[in-house]
Amino acid sequence: MVKKLSFNNLDEKNKKIALMIVPTGIGASIGGYAGDASQMARKISQHLPLIVNPNIVNAAVFSGINENMYYVEGCCINDFVKGTIALKPSTNNKIGIIFDKAISKKVLNIHINTINAVKTIYGIDVIGYEITKKEVGVSFFETENKISSGGVKNPTTLIEAGRKLIDKGAQTIAVVCSFDEPPEDDYENGEGVDIVGGIEAVISHYLYKNLGCPCVHAPAFEDVTISTDLVSPKVSAEYITPTFLPCLLFGLKNAPLPVKLDKMNTNSINGNIITYKNLHSLVVPYNAVGSSAVLDAIQNNIPVYAVKENKTVLNIDSYAINKQNDIIEIDSYDNYIDIINNGVIK
Repeated sequence: MVKKLSFNNLDEKNKKIALMIVPTGIGASIGGYAGDASQMARKISQHLPLIVNPNIVNAAVFSGINENMYYVEGCCINDFVKGTIALKPSTNNKIGIIFDKAISKKVLNIHINTINAVKTIYGIDVIGYEITKKEVGVSFFETENKISSGGVKNPTTLIEAGRKLIDKGAQTIAVVCSFDEPPEDDYENGEGVDIVGGIEAVISHYLYKNLGCPCVHAPAFEDVTISTDLVSPKVSAEYITPTFLPCLLFGLKNAPLPVKLDKMNTNSINGNIITYKNLHSLVVPYNAVGSSAVLDAIQNNIPVYAVKENKTVLNIDSYAINKQNDIIEIDSYDNYIDIINNGVIK
């Protein structure tokens, strides 16, 4: 059993929280597949409450989330570290779901059955769903640098559906868009890049920016048959189910809610609100340190640890951004746990 380390239950002196980021669509050796960074996150969260981006714990019908983790969308994390928002811990959030009009009836029915199963078994409060007025028109591809990317033809139709759900009382939004079948590649062998991950992140970022609430995306594919081929354990969660929606609902259920923040007034914030000043540190893959979250953490004197055992296709290390004196390179996530517990690596 995991010892509960709720941020709200910590005394004021020890209200510290860690932040673990593994960006999606960049081929991270740990966290680049289907919830394969969950074990590391769960280990860390036994020692300090932990903010995670959804990519770390999302695993189709499974989720690595636990009571010691705070499930926060990537763009929201950027705003949090920058200091423009705080995070308000929340439980039993009301969840609304957006479905792409392009999803066929048979695939939609599978997702509706999934919603009803999750509501029945876990009591998750899904208030309803909206189907977009237009087909969203998602495309995806891999760039010359082997990074997952893509585009959306009708993004505003997602915003329209999302606002209807918020008007009905939704506090968080799950999004399911129709995707073409990805080409066969090395992903099923636990190698390469998740080719749909990049545009999924773009959709989530776009909705968060426009709706101001936690928003997370999962793809829907027309082929709902389950493969009987053996695949890498890293991706196996995605090969035993026709829907990836459950992990979104598990994460959004207790996701913290963003609160707009005047950076000059962070000292007067209610103690149950988490701000960047509560961050113990940020831990990221070794060569994926070029994000705004990393740069703002450095600006705000938050320690940044780059883990060498987790590499990506980005090849952006501390030397590439001339921050070698500000980013601490460590060998493993176990080293990071030593630092949390002892301040030094054993």
